[in-house]
Amino acid sequence: MSLGNSPEDERPIPDESQEARPSVGRALQQARIAAGLTVDDVSSATRVRIAIVHAIESDDFALCGGDVYARGHLRTLARAVHLDPGPLIAQYDAEHGGRPAPTPAAPMFEAERIRPERRGPNWTAAMVAAIVVVIGFVGFTAVKGGDGGSREQVAEGATPAAGKTASATPKKAKPVAPTGEPSDSAIAAAPQDKVTVQVSAPNGRSWISAKDHNGRMLFDGLLQKGESKTFQDSSKVNLILGDAGAIELYVNGKKIEDTFKPGAVERLTYTKGDPVAG
Repeated sequence: MSLGNSPEDERPIPDESQEARPSVGRALQQARIAAGLTVDDVSSATRVRIAIVHAIESDDFALCGGDVYARGHLRTLARAVHLDPGPLIAQYDAEHGGRPAPTPAAPMFEAERIRPERRGPNWTAAMVAAIVVVIGFVGFTAVKGGDGGSREQVAEGATPAAGKTASATPKKAKPVAPTGEPSDSAIAAAPQDKVTVQVSAPNGRSWISAKDHNGRMLFDGLLQKGESKTFQDSSKVNLILGDAGAIELYVNGKKIEDTFKPGAVERLTYTKGDPVAG
């Protein structure tokens, strides 16, 4: 009779928890439904736009504008549906490359520690300070001794100078350059070898994201009602409009006639020449 384990007993037991674990967006959606909340309820409670809530629950983090904003939205939404945000953020980092490695702080503290040890008396600075004090004292004595004559000379010389100033023709003040966003005429006069895009929000506020042809972020945030932003690049400007119905666009001095609906999310690309939506 064998006392050892059979081969079946030695086979590894599969980790069912990893296989059954839902995605980040699915976990948030299940928790929201279990809490009896709608997407509108979560959006009102967290001030995260409805379009972004729908996108995150579908595991689409493009509207978040980057990993930092995505983690912030996940933390806010998780608390709203009574979930611990820590595991969700860890799962997001594991699926999207993880957090950037922090900069080591040891050299900074080491420098602070050894700095007092290598400091010595600054004799050069002390000598310079002493010389300045001596020169200042000598100068003060000389000025005090000839103070009466100097006052009379200044008083006598002040009269013609004042008369000359009064008779001089006043100079015209230079016009002050206007501030604020460029006007339509300024956009039309933009260099022809670049693409210029002006985004305005006359009908309500909207989240917008703008990147140049290299993918560098030019702007990512909320454009309030009545505000406008102008972006310029040598070849291409990429836009994401969170609420395209509230936006008016001017590209290379021309107004874009669109049919965007309120609340619609639009991804657009504009280049030099005639405006063309990508």
